[in-house]
Amino acid sequence: MSRQPLALSLFWRTFFLLAILLAGGIFAWVQTLRALEFEPRAVQTARQIAGLVNLSRAALRTADNIQRVTLMKSLGNDAVRVAPQERSDRYDPFEVDRFTLRVGQELRASLGPGTVIARSVNNVPGLWVGFTIDGDGYWLYADEGQVRTMRGDTWFVWIGIAVLATLVGSVGIARLINRPLKQLSFAASRIREGDLDSRLDENTLTSEIREVNMGFNRMARELAKVEEDRAVMLAGISHDLRTPLARLRLETEMSVSEEEAKNNMVLDIDQLDAIIDKFMDYARPGETQLRAVMVSPIIDREAAALRDPTQIRIDSRVAIDLEVLADETELARVLSNLFENARRYGRSEDTGMAEVTVTYNRAGPWVILSVRDRGPGVAPAKLPQLTTPFFRGDVARTSATGAGLGLAIVEKSMQRMGGTLDVANAQDGGFIAHLRLRRAP
Repeated sequence: MSRQPLALSLFWRTFFLLAILLAGGIFAWVQTLRALEFEPRAVQTARQIAGLVNLSRAALRTADNIQRVTLMKSLGNDAVRVAPQERSDRYDPFEVDRFTLRVGQELRASLGPGTVIARSVNNVPGLWVGFTIDGDGYWLYADEGQVRTMRGDTWFVWIGIAVLATLVGSVGIARLINRPLKQLSFAASRIREGDLDSRLDENTLTSEIREVNMGFNRMARELAKVEEDRAVMLAGISHDLRTPLARLRLETEMSVSEEEAKNNMVLDIDQLDAIIDKFMDYARPGETQLRAVMVSPIIDREAAALRDPTQIRIDSRVAIDLEVLADETELARVLSNLFENARRYGRSEDTGMAEVTVTYNRAGPWVILSVRDRGPGVAPAKLPQLTTPFFRGDVARTSATGAGLGLAIVEKSMQRMGGTLDVANAQDGGFIAHLRLRRAP
């Protein structure tokens, strides 16, 4: 079996695409800012330090040895100071990364190629620049904070703020983009459930969404008109057909003397009347009123209408207090069609009678009613077609009375009530239908 692709809602797809786009833009800007900040800061730092070295050198050169000591003390502070070099001084090279290499290049360009630059002298960290005056060596010390780029944690703080703003902005933009589509999806689901009065806002600012909403509203109005015309047409057909059928039945009973022929004609008329009822049930408008209904009394009522000891026996094992969220009329129609289907096609080969068992099972927020017979079942290849209008599951059944709409009516009624119908062959023989309905709150 092929693997199903990962399904994402339109909101999350929009969110991820916007987040990736904005995150990529932030990364590019960070790299650009770092590149733009790197070169000017290195040059500026090197020029400041070179200026301090030249200034200190000029000041010390004009003073004698005694005055130099006093001058060095007066120049000293925590950030910058001048100290004499000693032969025992130990220092570490300053250039350790791209930034310090650039600073070192600028300093040597300004002070001379032989300038000694260190990042620590005698384990004291900082920027140390060595220079000489009349053969005497001196160190200019500058605090390491003056030669440091923006700290890594500072970058992380700003990047974190930018990422958070990106996520929040992506959520807002995705919601804004998907709001009209979500409204369209909700309205389409209402139309599917039979609410043809659903309408969308035709005054939205987005021209494309406005055109879609106007088209949807036109479609809804046309569907409502078609549904109204269909209801009127079906009512007319039902009335016009049943009137001559009633007259035909009366004339048959009065004119035909042979009892068997008269009974056969009456049965044919009853069959035509039942077929008309099936057509009306299948084409019935999808308006339902869902409420908590007791299942057991409905089963007993519909079973009583078909209880004939020579044709069908119905055994209900449903709890008396079982309630589901359904339309009582629709649920009665569902059970009536399933019982009638079992009476016609689910008779046992041993007894010649349809033995039907109704059971139930609670599954979380759902109740599953199972209606099973002990008949021959249905060919597995034909199970998916049983709910197709006018389809019969067995070639031998083509001679049976009926319109082939029983299970199609059941499935349509279950959809109106927000449930589902599943049909299958029982493991130890017979046909079984599972009705999945919501539990009453």
